[in-house]
Amino acid sequence: MEGYKRGRRRQPREEKRGTLESVETEGPFKEWLGMPDLYRHTLVVDGETYSYQVEELELPVAVGDYVVFRYRDTKGGRWVDRRSLGVAIDPSSYQRD
Repeated sequence: MEGYKRGRRRQPREEKRGTLESVETEGPFKEWLGMPDLYRHTLVVDGETYSYQVEELELPVAVGDYVVFRYRDTKGGRWVDRRSLGVAIDPSSYQRD
């Protein structure tokens, strides 16, 4: 059988770097019984909208930060991967003490 492949091929994640312009938070949501509360954060980075769904109400970044994250493009929009959102460090401005 030609062309037979086992399993599904995963979509590669894309990476985005940019300035966080705004954050709107909704929630908490409970998807099903026994699941922890989830908060849905709508992030606007360089004019583009992304959704980030996590258990924490507070984000590790603030408006105005230069951020980096991985995301996937779906029919429902762009979804940021869990635990991938953080402040981007510019190597040229990093100084060791």
